Amino acid sequence: MQQRMIETATLRMNIAEAGEGPLVLLCHGFPETSHAWRHQITALAGAGFHAVAPDMRGYGRTESPDEAGAYTVVDLVADMVALVDALGAEQAVIVGNDWGATVAWQAALMRPDRFRGVVAMSVPLMGQPPIPPTKIFPATADHLLYVLYFQQPGSAEAEFERNVEVTLRKIYGAASGEAGPRLPGDGTPNPFGMVSRASGLLADLPESDTLPAWLPKSDLDTFVDAFKASGFRGGLNYYRNLDRNWELQKAFAGLKIEIPALFMAGERDTGLAIPGMREIIGAMPQLAPDLRATQFVPGAGHWLPQERPDIVSRAIIDFVRGL
Repeated sequence: MQQRMIETATLRMNIAEAGEGPLVLLCHGFPETSHAWRHQITALAGAGFHAVAPDMRGYGRTESPDEAGAYTVVDLVADMVALVDALGAEQAVIVGNDWGATVAWQAALMRPDRFRGVVAMSVPLMGQPPIPPTKIFPATADHLLYVLYFQQPGSAEAEFERNVEVTLRKIYGAASGEAGPRLPGDGTPNPFGMVSRASGLLADLPESDTLPAWLPKSDLDTFVDAFKASGFRGGLNYYRNLDRNWELQKAFAGLKIEIPALFMAGERDTGLAIPGMREIIGAMPQLAPDLRATQFVPGAGHWLPQERPDIVSRAIIDFVRGL
């Protein structure tokens, strides 16, 4: 596996890549970098594919535009199309986890001519809500959903950048499958839930002396170094475009994803604790008629490609070979 900078039509990107053959793009989520796909890059290359994981817009060594408005889902899809072009390919299979899943779904919807299959993890394909998303999310006098906490520029950045290693230790640990079974009322910590207006997101999350089994210290250090260099603003700007994305996606209302699709989630994923999420997942075939499977991985949490690398790599390889 190697890393290199590549000029695309939209921005200068850092990519991790290995292998030769049909192109598979791997899109990470928040707060991660291309390093989140280290296991899959190696496995896909060994199976005869050209595996490429970019640092997404605003992350790692990839360019990070200053304006929050430069992080809409249309911009992010454009980055992936431009990357396919820059790599000299006609088409790719696109894979994503967390925010990367949202980008993958939208790339499949907007550009089925350039993406011949989609694998999404953690975030299912959802229909358009009737009102802007930030009008739906819960908030009280003392607490608000983390997405709303992320809306105010500067607040989450200041909290997260105070001690980057503590931030990542807490978020990675609390959303991991090792944090607990995540059953109603069991007290399993959740970084992607309600946030105290007074103390912020991190205060209520445990900080263990030991790292999750799937995250060696050397890998954590790689993530820490990346966020010390880039900060968190780029990644947080994805959330600051939720309402703008809702407006832009009206242009695609009624379209279905017609290319082959696969959905995966850890059974202990934070997203599955959201009321109604199982029903949303069950309804996906209405929006993606060629959804070939929905797979729940026992014991795994939100960081599925890192927590269960062999299962994820095998699922991607089998899916791509079946296209």
